[in-house]
Amino acid sequence: MGTPTARPATLDDVARTAGVSRATASRVLGGYGFASAGARARVSAAAEHLGYVPDTTARALVRGAGVRLVVAVVGRDDSVFDDPYVHRVVSAASRVCAPHGVGVALEWLPLGDPSGLIRLGADRGVHGVILVNTTQAALDAVPARLHGRVASIGRGSATVPSFDVDNAAGAGAVLRHLYSTGRRRIVMVTGPRWLTCAERSVTAYRELMGAVGAPERLVTGDFTAARGGAAALEALHRWPDVDGFYAASDATAFGVIAALRGHGLRVPHDVAVAGFDDLPYAAVSSPALTTATHPVDRIAAAAASAVLAQAPVPPETAFGSTLVARESA
Repeated sequence: MGTPTARPATLDDVARTAGVSRATASRVLGGYGFASAGARARVSAAAEHLGYVPDTTARALVRGAGVRLVVAVVGRDDSVFDDPYVHRVVSAASRVCAPHGVGVALEWLPLGDPSGLIRLGADRGVHGVILVNTTQAALDAVPARLHGRVASIGRGSATVPSFDVDNAAGAGAVLRHLYSTGRRRIVMVTGPRWLTCAERSVTAYRELMGAVGAPERLVTGDFTAARGGAAALEALHRWPDVDGFYAASDATAFGVIAALRGHGLRVPHDVAVAGFDDLPYAAVSSPALTTATHPVDRIAAAAASAVLAQAPVPPETAFGSTLVARESA
């Protein structure tokens, strides 16, 4: 038979050893409420002597603080879990939350039914929520219980602060670069048209095309390489004279480049291609991708910090985006 191990010390053990009530021991160890200096000293000494390790999860639940931050992503289906962008948001939020003993969970909010937010608002284990791919319907569904502990990466509202990249400025910089290199028949492969924040780059494209008298050529994308490739072939069929592509994401741009090559076209000699995000692979792809920066980690960290602090923040916080010119355009 193995030697039985001693059971972990409990809060009741600490209280009994210190000669105080369980409630007093809880207040001292939890750092809240009143306790005399003598009681604090005895409880601290008892906890150290017994090797007491507090149950941080139970403590957080009792105090109503919650033990996890939920990244709630709006999407047509649960394939949003595969999006590298979402992975970056979760990773950055986790780095912010870990020192505070708060975990990070990921949930899908169906595009047509964001009512899961009501459940999250009623869940005592939820410290707060970060919305991603935010729609007006999702903002409307945020319950009052979440006000003050919810932030959006994307569009916001009077009760939900917004943290996002200035993608209109980034898109404008990329498009002006394409135009300055002599491209005049530029196709834009957009993000999902239901995503309101993605429309800012569409507006930037339309404004530039209108200003220079160039034709508008829009093809709907979904931020994936697969759809980027399909969109490129669709564009070539509709506009055989295309000489430039602006893709709303780097992944989309990679798909565009692959499709152009498969069609016998050289990048950038025949057709220039530019994206948006400046993913690590963009610098080492062949050709290296011209793009604009998207500081996802900083954005997600700021949103997570705001939710953890539960303190007032500006209604909108925009992060800059700058051109990164490389070989593809």
